[in-house]
Amino acid sequence: MGISADLHAIGRPMLDAQLAHPTVRGIAAGDLPEPVFRSWLEQDYLFLLDYVRVFSRLAWQAPDAHLGDLVDLAHATWHDELDLHRSLAAGFGADLDGAVKGPACAAYTSFLLESAADYGEGLAALYPCMWGYSMLGRILAADPPAEPRYRAWVDTYADPGFAALAARIAVMIDEAAPDPARARELFARGMEHELAFWDVP
Repeated sequence: MGISADLHAIGRPMLDAQLAHPTVRGIAAGDLPEPVFRSWLEQDYLFLLDYVRVFSRLAWQAPDAHLGDLVDLAHATWHDELDLHRSLAAGFGADLDGAVKGPACAAYTSFLLESAADYGEGLAALYPCMWGYSMLGRILAADPPAEPRYRAWVDTYADPGFAALAARIAVMIDEAAPDPARARELFARGMEHELAFWDVP
């Protein structure tokens, strides 16, 4: 059993806490107040810009076999996830260009960018976002919201292609073989940041 399986076991109760969060429950029901999602959308847009930088920093350190994986992940984040945010922005009145990082976003992106100084540790730190959103999407898609904008959000993260990207990160963590205790610590901290991120400004 690789390190990633340990991380999944650690992450499941923390994922359940996200599913119980009012913001996530509102998305699932399709009745989240628009100002809440607008604020979350702006913060997540700023987060994803730095997430691309994290992938890029790790790509610089990656073994040849995974250089393309990290470039693909940066590309998918830039084009697919950020395009989703741009497409949703108008409908929610979000000001993506004028948004300013709130405390949760600033703390999370700082954590990820610092962790990416080490290849294996950086992978463990960023994995909560990939794995967590893939799991959230899959679970919420079992009973998707009728509201089309929230349904589009769920569909993006429930897509099998997104799950495949998360699975590639798991393989890369196992191959990088970071110190297991350190990987578990970073993954748990990342999951804590994920939960705190739903407390939108």
